[in-house]
Amino acid sequence: MIILKSREEVEKLRASGRIVAETLKKLAEKIADGVTTLDLDRIAEEYVRKSGALPAFPTVPGYNHTLCVSVNEEVVHGIPGNRKLKNGDVVSIDCGVIFEGFFGDHAWTFPVGQVNDDAMRLLRAGEEALNRGIAASIVENRLHDVSAAIESVALENGFSVVRDYVGHGIGRALHEDPQIPNFGTPGTGMKLRRGLVMALEPMLNAGTHEVEVLSDGWTVVTKDRKLSVHFEHVVAVMENGPEVLSTI
Repeated sequence: MIILKSREEVEKLRASGRIVAETLKKLAEKIADGVTTLDLDRIAEEYVRKSGALPAFPTVPGYNHTLCVSVNEEVVHGIPGNRKLKNGDVVSIDCGVIFEGFFGDHAWTFPVGQVNDDAMRLLRAGEEALNRGIAASIVENRLHDVSAAIESVALENGFSVVRDYVGHGIGRALHEDPQIPNFGTPGTGMKLRRGLVMALEPMLNAGTHEVEVLSDGWTVVTKDRKLSVHFEHVVAVMENGPEVLSTI
């Protein structure tokens, strides 16, 4: 069921989105050679709780951390632990919160120190794919116009988009309808209506789109173990165009 949001609800989602955006901004300042993924998780939990919010991801049965932290070939759902970041890595950080009954969700992939040219190209393409998806999130467009806009950036740059994991609606639940694939045929899918709030999250791989889940039951990696990046914003489809809610 699609739940369209009132302006008041959009503003509540904006408040949640601001907290996750501020959290990721603080984490960006801490990313460095030798920092563990668990260090980042602890910093995030402390900031989220000080902000009056609660970590959202523990509402998913079996998951007990504030962040998902995915490094290099890890696509999504990496579990924070003792792994140390190294110069040249790319690290994807996904954070979710609950604030006054509404969920915020935001992800970004960061370079650790100096990364090579191929990694930088992938990072730039991931961010551009998100931006194109946002630009396509307008009233009367179709859902797969958004999907195709995201995929177009990957194809233009010789990359692939993950097909097994998708974006989603968001509101009083972390995951609501509709599902938003990062690939699709323009002009197909449901019409976008005012008040639809979506978490767009392109996942671009340097190689194959195929992925697999590691033995921990959570961490998703590229099948060929090439680099992957993940970017996510919460976007409201409104009468005057798309509004990004997961920003400061």
